[in-house]
Amino acid sequence: MKLVVAIIKPFKLDEVRQALTAIGVHGMTVTEVKGYGRQKGHTEMYRGAEYIVNFLPKLRLEIAVDSDLAEKTVEVISSSARTGQIGDGKIFVTPIDRALRIRTGETDSDAL
Repeated sequence: MKLVVAIIKPFKLDEVRQALTAIGVHGMTVTEVKGYGRQKGHTEMYRGAEYIVNFLPKLRLEIAVDSDLAEKTVEVISSSARTGQIGDGKIFVTPIDRALRIRTGETDSDAL
């Protein structure tokens, strides 16, 4: 089992979710986050004053999948979240040692 963590632009969420559903990924956790990388923020105007936004709004997706579906999940997120502009995001994949569904007691792949 793998945990795929993706940081994406907020307006790409629906497109990514639909693409993941199409390959059989049925659940994810989405968190609103702020951060920066190479993009390093941007300048905005508010009531005639210019100010610098250092932390940009992003979404963090956490998706637990079987190991055999992890690579396809990464490919689908990458292709559907890509705009070609700086700040498209990052994807991280880490192993999951154990999973447990609290309601039923199912473990590992059955719990996903």
